[in-house]
Amino acid sequence: MTPVQKLLGMLVLAGLLIAAGAGLGAWLAAGHYRPQLDAAQDDLATAKAGRANLEALAGEQGRKLGELVLAGREREQRAAQAQADARELAQGEYAAANRLLQERTGGDQCAAATVVIDQELGL
Repeated sequence: MTPVQKLLGMLVLAGLLIAAGAGLGAWLAAGHYRPQLDAAQDDLATAKAGRANLEALAGEQGRKLGELVLAGREREQRAAQAQADARELAQGEYAAANRLLQERTGGDQCAAATVVIDQELGL
């Protein structure tokens, strides 16, 4: 064997040893990190499922909130209409009360109030 062949053989042997070492290192690293990667994948799947659930709940909550806002507006409109109706119905009573307040009577206040109320009621 010539020195060049010996050198070439040594380089091939060194390359094979390096490749074997790299392969063994990769196999050992995979064995070491595989459980951690599996746990991380499980955590990721759990997080994605939780996120999807929260998105669904947030969407439902948004819809319900919109319904509540609409219901509140409807109640507000009905209340405003009821106030307007009540104000219109009470117009006669306000006029009668104002007439009672404007009448002046002399003497005993209780007797005067009785007279005014009796007049208003037509007694």
